[in-house]
Amino acid sequence: MTRKLFVTTALPYANGPFHIGHVMEYIQADIWVRFMRMQGCEVHFVGADDTHGTPIMIAAEKEGITPQEFVAKIAAGRAQYLDGFHIAFDNWYSTDSPENVELSQSIYRKLRDNGLIETRTVDRFFDPVKGMFLADRNIKGECPKCGAKDQYGDNCEVCGAAYEPTELLNPYSVFTNATPVLKPSEQYFFKLSDPRCFHFLKDWLNTPGRLQPEMVNKVSEWLGEHGEKLADWDISRDAPYFGIPIPDAPGKFFYVWLDAPVGYLASLKNYFSKNGGDYEAFLKDPAAEQVHFIGKDIVSFHLLFWPAMLKFSNHPIIEKLKVAVHGHLTVNNEKMSKSRGTGISPLRYLELDMNPEWLRYYLAFKLNSKVEDLDFNGEDFVARVNSDLIGKYVNIASRCAGFIAKRFDGKLASSLSDNAKQWIARALTADGAERQASIAALFEAREFGKALREVMEIADVTNQYVDEYKPWVLAKDPEKTAELHEVCTTALILFRQLTIMLAPVLPSVAGRVAEFLGDAKLAWNDTKGGAVYETMLGRTIGAYSHLMQRVDPKMIENLFDKPAAPAEAAPAAAENEAAGIEPIAPEISIDDFSKVDLRVARIVNCEHVEGAGKLLRLTLDVGEGRTRNVFSGIKSAYKPEDLIGKLTVMVANLAPRKMKFGVSEGMVLCASAADEKADPGLYVLEPIEGAKPGMRIR
Repeated sequence: MTRKLFVTTALPYANGPFHIGHVMEYIQADIWVRFMRMQGCEVHFVGADDTHGTPIMIAAEKEGITPQEFVAKIAAGRAQYLDGFHIAFDNWYSTDSPENVELSQSIYRKLRDNGLIETRTVDRFFDPVKGMFLADRNIKGECPKCGAKDQYGDNCEVCGAAYEPTELLNPYSVFTNATPVLKPSEQYFFKLSDPRCFHFLKDWLNTPGRLQPEMVNKVSEWLGEHGEKLADWDISRDAPYFGIPIPDAPGKFFYVWLDAPVGYLASLKNYFSKNGGDYEAFLKDPAAEQVHFIGKDIVSFHLLFWPAMLKFSNHPIIEKLKVAVHGHLTVNNEKMSKSRGTGISPLRYLELDMNPEWLRYYLAFKLNSKVEDLDFNGEDFVARVNSDLIGKYVNIASRCAGFIAKRFDGKLASSLSDNAKQWIARALTADGAERQASIAALFEAREFGKALREVMEIADVTNQYVDEYKPWVLAKDPEKTAELHEVCTTALILFRQLTIMLAPVLPSVAGRVAEFLGDAKLAWNDTKGGAVYETMLGRTIGAYSHLMQRVDPKMIENLFDKPAAPAEAAPAAAENEAAGIEPIAPEISIDDFSKVDLRVARIVNCEHVEGAGKLLRLTLDVGEGRTRNVFSGIKSAYKPEDLIGKLTVMVANLAPRKMKFGVSEGMVLCASAADEKADPGLYVLEPIEGAKPGMRIR
C-alpha cells in the first residue's frame, strides 16, 4: 500500500519576514519530503501564514491599512526565501481564508456539541492606556514556573510551560509598557480538564512512533498522574480583534492559537480544490498520515490542545498524526540575538550570493531525530562544506569527467572488470549489507546527520579508488587507455550513486548532475543491486561543468546581523542614562542656522579607504548634476554595501578639506551619544522616503 503523507510545518506569524529558524525547519521538512517522494510515497507538502491576532491588527493600524492588506504585503515576500533555499511547498496559503473559517467553526461546533465548551466570566488583563483587552501575546512578564523574564502571557519559551496570562509575575503591556488592570469579561473555554481529554492524550502520546521519547516524557509531566495538571483553555478574545468570529457569540473571536493549527488542514483543502483532489477521501484513507515538524518552544499547543481538539471534533487525521519536534538553532553555542550580533539573516545569506545548498547540507549534517539544539559555527560551516561537498563529492566528477569527454567522445565504458566491480561493492556496502538501505532508513527516521556521514564514507572510498589509479597519470600512457576508460567510468558510476543519495539535500546540484549524466530523473531504486552500474555502462554523457564553488571565509564575516541600536529605555531608565546624552548647545539665532546649508543626498557608492582605520569614502548625489566625494568616520558602524542607495543629510556648503586620502567635499550628519562607552553607536541620518537629492533641510 502506497503511503500517503500530509506534511506540515509551523506556520510563521505574518508580522515579519522569515527568520533563520523558519528556514531551518522548512529545510528539514523539505529534505524529508524529497526523500519520501524518492521512495514512491504520495506526499502533499503544505504551509501557510498565521495571520490573526492583535499584533497584526495593531501593526496594520499603525500603517493605516487593513489587516488583510498588511498580511498580503508580508506574504508577497515569502517566495524569495522559499525559492532561494529550494524549499518546495506544494501550497502556501493563509489562515485568513474561507476554508479556515469553515473548518475552525465546524470544529468548534462539534466540540460544543460534545460538551467540551463552556462560558464563564473571568478577569482579563486590560490596557488602561490603549483602552482594550490584551491578548496573551500582548502581555509580557516573568514566567510563573521558572522565573524567566520577558515571557509572553501564554507560554514560556525557556521552560515550555503553558499558563494563564494572569499568572505572569510583574506583567506589562507590550504596546504601552503600562501595568495592565483586571476587568471582567465573558470568555469561552475548551474543557481540557475533562477526564476524556486526559485519557485520550495519555494513550495518544504513548502510541509508538507518534513522538520522540523525550517529548513523551516531557508532555506526560504536564498531564499529571490523573490529569490534575490539565487546565481549561480560554479560546475566545474580545473585539476589537482580527480573527475568526465564534458562532453565535457576537463580539467574540477565536484566539489565534485555535485557528492557526486548523490552518494546516485549510491549506490542504485549498490545495486539493486547485488540483482536483478529494480532501475528505484523503483524510479518511487508511494509508494517509500527517507528519508535522515543529520547534520545541511551542509543543504545548501542538501536543495538548491541538490533538484534543481534533479527537473530540471526530477528525479522522488524529489517529494518523505524528509530530517531529526539533530544537533551536544557536550561533557559536549562544542563543541568536540581533542585539548581540549573533543573528543570521537568511535574506542576507542569499544577497551575499552564498549557495543555498551549502546551508542545506550544513544544517542536514547537524540534524538528528532528537530534540536537540544545533549550532551554527562559521569556521565549522566553511570547513564542513569545503571538505565534504567540494573536496570529497564534486572533486570526483571534476577529476574524471573531462577524460570521458576528451578521450572517449563522452561515452562510458561498456563493461567493467571484476576489480572495478569489487571497488563499487566496497564503496556501497558495509559489513556485507548495502549502504543504500541503511542510508534510506536513516533519512526516513530523520537522522540526516548519520545518513550524510555514511554518504561521505562512500565518497571517501571513491576518492581512494581515484587516488590509487590516478587517471591523470594513466592518460599519459597510450597503452593504459582502456584502464583510463574503466577508472573514470567506475568513478562516475559512484559519483551518480552519491548524487542520488544527496538529492534530497542538494536538489539543484542533483538536477544538474542528472542532466549531465543523461538521467531523466534520479531514482532511489538505482542504488540497489546491479542497477548501480548496469544502466550506466556504454552510456553517452554530456559535457561537465563545475557544480559548486568553495565557501570564501570572508562571506561569513558579512553574514551575521549587525548589533541592533539600543532599545528605547523606559522612563526610569532614561533618567538614569541622561548623563550619557550631550547637553543642548548654547542658543543661536535663525540667521546663524541659515548659514548652514543642509541638503538631502543620495549615497550612490560607498567603499573602504585603504590604509584608513575609521573612514569610508562616500560618493554623493546632491542634485547638482555631479557627484561629491566625502570621507566619513563611520566604518565601525556600517558596511559599505549597507549604505549604497540610501538617502542621507549632508552639510553642502562646508569648505572642501584636503586629506591624506583625497579631498572631502562636505560632511554627512550622524547622531551619537556623548558617552561612547554607554553607547558607542553612530547613526547616519536618513530622511523619510520621498525626499529627493538636492532638497534643502530648513
